[in-house]
Amino acid sequence: MTMRVIVASLALAVTGCSTVSSVTGTVGGWFGAGPARAKPAELVDFKPAVALTDAWKTDTGESGGYLLRPQIQGEDVFAAGGGRVVRIAVTNGHTAWRVDTGVKLSAGAGVGEGLTLAGGAKGELVALDLANGQPRWKVALSSEVTGRVLGLADTVIARTGDGRVHGLAAADGSRKWVYSRTLPALSLRGSGGLAAYEGVLYAGFPGGKLVALDARNGAQLWEATVALPRGATELERVADVMGDPAVDARQVCAVAYQGRVACFDRRTGAALWARDTSSNSGLAMDDLNVYVTDDTDAVTAYDKATGRAGWRQDKLARRQVTAPLALGSWVVVADGEGYVHVLSADDGSFVARTRVDGAVRVAPVDVGPGFAVQTAKGTVVAFRLK
Repeated sequence: MTMRVIVASLALAVTGCSTVSSVTGTVGGWFGAGPARAKPAELVDFKPAVALTDAWKTDTGESGGYLLRPQIQGEDVFAAGGGRVVRIAVTNGHTAWRVDTGVKLSAGAGVGEGLTLAGGAKGELVALDLANGQPRWKVALSSEVTGRVLGLADTVIARTGDGRVHGLAAADGSRKWVYSRTLPALSLRGSGGLAAYEGVLYAGFPGGKLVALDARNGAQLWEATVALPRGATELERVADVMGDPAVDARQVCAVAYQGRVACFDRRTGAALWARDTSSNSGLAMDDLNVYVTDDTDAVTAYDKATGRAGWRQDKLARRQVTAPLALGSWVVVADGEGYVHVLSADDGSFVARTRVDGAVRVAPVDVGPGFAVQTAKGTVVAFRLK
């Protein structure tokens, strides 16, 4: 049998008849029970160097503990929450359409191939017309849909919590291919991201593996090791690739819990560099650096070419910091108390800060002239930086 146990804000996927009855310590501020969780660091004062202002905000519905992240397509943002999918104009926050899917959503919103996509906790995958939100098709997958849902070259790509990546026909949701892996006994919610580049999918897995798949047929092109599980217990051996891989024309990078941040040649999977670190949220990349939020909630910039550590911002300890967003001259993160922090990409210093109406669990999203965050309460807020 398979059961899912949720401890604090993290889920452990438990396969077989084993169970997790209690976790008394903390893991990067996510695991823990009651008084075992350490107090978040006090925020440090600083003189703002840029102006951070609200542009607009709208509501989707509470996330229900799932890691839902908006996506941008053209001049619109698509967001999911509370069973609803919403299309929002980037320029003014106007809601073009809002659709109640009737599904408890666990993934989305995804966009591509003229579709808006969202996944459900019972394996439902819903496709809506991008222009007007009208239902196009709905199919049942093998288990809870997790992470990103992509539309790519007439194929919809979705992941499920049983270790499968599904390739579906964008036209009607019929199955084109399935890629499957055996999962370890325990895995963390937020593991198993997806990224795509030039028809190749890059997928991270529990157990520390990163694979490249041909989006046309699901064939594995290569496999690389981000981290190796170590330890005597199943909890000690958790070494999941966390968040979405970061990819560009040359390389793809990923980070694992209780493991490493590592970059590989995008085409061959050959290792370029790796550094020991542990993350339960993820990373981002720009032209110069790879930015990692580690499990102590520090943000570190690693030189993209060499892996040399540049700066490290460690003043957000125990604040449940999200994966970063690389945004030109800035790096943006948010935290479990609803604070949004803007850091200088040059040295990691604080340059701006604001607060939203609830915890933010997923990385901010680039929306062109600024960025947006989605709170656990379902509020999507867009900001401008000057």
